[in-house]
Amino acid sequence: MFESKYSKLLTIILVIVIIAILGLLAFLGYDWYQKYFLENEALAFVENYTNDVKDDATDGNTVSEDNTTPSTNPVDNLDKTNIVSGASENEMPTFNGFNVLGTIEIPAIDLHYPILEKANTRALETSVGFLYGAGINQVGNSVIAGHNYRNGLFFSNNKKLNIGDTIYITDNSKNRLTYKIYQKFETTPEDVSFYSRDTGGVPEITLTTCNDNSSKRLIILARAE
Repeated sequence: MFESKYSKLLTIILVIVIIAILGLLAFLGYDWYQKYFLENEALAFVENYTNDVKDDATDGNTVSEDNTTPSTNPVDNLDKTNIVSGASENEMPTFNGFNVLGTIEIPAIDLHYPILEKANTRALETSVGFLYGAGINQVGNSVIAGHNYRNGLFFSNNKKLNIGDTIYITDNSKNRLTYKIYQKFETTPEDVSFYSRDTGGVPEITLTTCNDNSSKRLIILARAE
């Protein structure tokens, strides 16, 4: 009788262990899928998107030797009346079903993502998103939000960025601007005091994400050169 109960207990424990292992494998598999496939999809999108801009740049501007951005940074030539997207909604490119306002590239952390029109829950599971502000590459501040999954996706590696690092933002009007990081800090999730700020007549961006334990927000401020 005792051996029968003991055998049943071992069977139950074994089943629980097997379920736990299968659950762990499923979690790791999904994490791998996110990191490998989603990053590759995003990289392919950004490369196609920015290649169109580079092709146009060779028609009228000198391209730098590394072929990453025009040697002139056309801040003064921006269409300041085109506040949000640089294109009508019907003309917007899309990424995985979401409208795209532009792309962001940060060489220091090998980041390449579309900037989605919305920063809602579903969109931020796909890429980074526009949260608030003047509009991509427009005069004033624009806030771009992204998750920190602590696995390299989206803004997980923003903590590795330093003052002076370069960020490239390309928009749907084919403006490709170079931004330099000038401030990095942590604040509370409720703090939005830096969203609306005087940028001195130039475009600025704010990157916002959680820190690694999700207790605060990691904020990166960058200014177009």
